[in-house]
Amino acid sequence: MNRQQVGSGAALHMQKELLWFKAVKEIVPRSYIETKNTKGELAHDIFTEQHENLRKEGERWMKETATACMLGATLIATVVFAAAITIPGGNDDSGDKANTLGFPNFRKRLLFDIFTLSDSVALFSSMMSIVIFLSIFTSRYAEEDFRYDLPTKLMFGLSALFISIISMILAFTFSMILIRVEKASLSLVLISCLASLTALTFAYLYFHLWFNTLRSVYISMFLFLGRKRGIRIFV
Repeated sequence: MNRQQVGSGAALHMQKELLWFKAVKEIVPRSYIETKNTKGELAHDIFTEQHENLRKEGERWMKETATACMLGATLIATVVFAAAITIPGGNDDSGDKANTLGFPNFRKRLLFDIFTLSDSVALFSSMMSIVIFLSIFTSRYAEEDFRYDLPTKLMFGLSALFISIISMILAFTFSMILIRVEKASLSLVLISCLASLTALTFAYLYFHLWFNTLRSVYISMFLFLGRKRGIRIFV
């Protein structure tokens, strides 16, 4: 397999190039690494110069990906925060019992506890995703950042975003069930199917990127094992 075909996205491509360069440095004599060419350049200087365009392309790709994902995470955080304030079923405003005045009407139901938990997970995971993608924007985008730092942040950011989407869908589904629990009908089945379809659609569209990022972060750590007689490659 051509090493330039490993990974998807310019940032992950840059990571593979860095890992290959590191693997080569481990098997060649140290004198070769410290030897300069006729222009007075070291091997690392030549690598940096030849991969400058790829580094810039990787920076652009990473920022575009972080922008799109952060926009989605912000929308999710806005929606689930509003859902936490306007809870399904409303509050107890009857005033019959002073100790229950203002409490949610569905507070004693299991489905309400599941809704509260799902909404909280969606809020916190979306906020975490926003912070992670924001840290990608503030990165230095130095050459070494593409080896582990940026792919790791992207992996955790995508994971938090996926968790927030699943949790938001669960919160919406259980809120609909709470509202119509007395009238079980075909509409509940339709809502559940649409919610599942939404989650599966997101997983289908972003699983490839998430998997490649996960593969780059963890599997690529052991992709190259330097040996004096050559390089063993595990893919």
